[in-house]
Amino acid sequence: MIEPNSMRKPLSIAFIVRDPLPPLRADVLTLFGAEMPRYGVNTELVGQSGSEADAPWPAGGMHTVGSLKSRFAAILSPLWDLRGLLQARRRRRPDCIQVRDKIASGLLGRMAAAVLRVPFIYWMSFPIVEGFEVRRDEIGSRGKGLTWLAHALRAAASRFVIYHLVLPGARHIFVQSEAMADWLASKGFERSRMTAVPMGVDASLFDRGRVAPVEDARLDGRRVILYLGRIAQARRSDFLLDVAEVLKQDLPDVLLVIAGDAASNDEMDWMRAEIARRGIGQHVLLTGWLPQHVALGYAVRAEVGLSPIPRGTLFDVSSPTKLVEYLALGIPSVANDIPDQQLVIEESRAGLCAPMEAGPFAASIKRLLDDPGLAAEFAQRGPAYVNSHRTYAILGRIVAETYTKILPQSS
Repeated sequence: MIEPNSMRKPLSIAFIVRDPLPPLRADVLTLFGAEMPRYGVNTELVGQSGSEADAPWPAGGMHTVGSLKSRFAAILSPLWDLRGLLQARRRRRPDCIQVRDKIASGLLGRMAAAVLRVPFIYWMSFPIVEGFEVRRDEIGSRGKGLTWLAHALRAAASRFVIYHLVLPGARHIFVQSEAMADWLASKGFERSRMTAVPMGVDASLFDRGRVAPVEDARLDGRRVILYLGRIAQARRSDFLLDVAEVLKQDLPDVLLVIAGDAASNDEMDWMRAEIARRGIGQHVLLTGWLPQHVALGYAVRAEVGLSPIPRGTLFDVSSPTKLVEYLALGIPSVANDIPDQQLVIEESRAGLCAPMEAGPFAASIKRLLDDPGLAAEFAQRGPAYVNSHRTYAILGRIVAETYTKILPQSS
């Protein structure tokens, strides 16, 4: 088992990312910004600006070329990434080139790796091509026109490039979950070339003893249940309202706290309109965007955490963060049966798994609200499980060990 600072020669990874820079996602910021340097793995990040963060990159260099807010970003980002890669190369010849969730830039990254004679690695956290196809079909359901044709061409070209040109040339593929690894294996990619790195938590941030409960009188005297995360029609966020409608029939003091924002004002307006249409404003608190410490302050006042994720190709291979966050905070949870969530529930024994149907899901929540003994058992098991399976310290060791295997000349 590899230990921190045990590599004989430090590694440098040129890492092209899809997310805006500076990074905000924990699986980039914490995993590569904090954990990887402990093993002598430094990162030259390449990508576009667009984040609200302003902290410098602590683990190597950051090469921000172009902006995701540009109307031409979709077309120009591969060229911007190539320019950023050249900047990173001038600082130091990388030990490998790694691309995350980008298709055209994945192809450029593979070619650049061949020119430099270094390994090419792909990191897939989301099935991008299948996302393009869902968008194509959504547009097609409203009638086929030039917009549909553009999306259809993008989806078809992306499918060819990623599955025939990019992934076959990768020495290794990091994936989001064991389910994603199995899914790619069913497409003909060797399972031995994949490592699953599910979502985790920073143990220091998700320590219940360090979280101050929020002072909000609207929660006083209520049976608080919580959803911590993004609101989106594609995620069927209105399912939470279905559950609240069922629960309020037997629990008139139930309060569903939705602590999160949406990607657009239209999505938030849709959610507010749904709450008003159903007449359940007294049972739903929609907070909007919150700083993380405030959101966690709401979380620790909840009796039950909720993690419903729609079934289907896009989400069945995902690794949702919210369930792991609830367990780390000692919050008994109810999650539906996408593979990674079902695995976490079965291994941790710190929550209940129910299908994403309002009746069964609400029944599981009520079971925890009605059985304080069971809820207390779950609350105790959650942090212990996360600390032994899903912290970024643990995941960081897995990733570092993988690099020593796939980049043996640098270990």
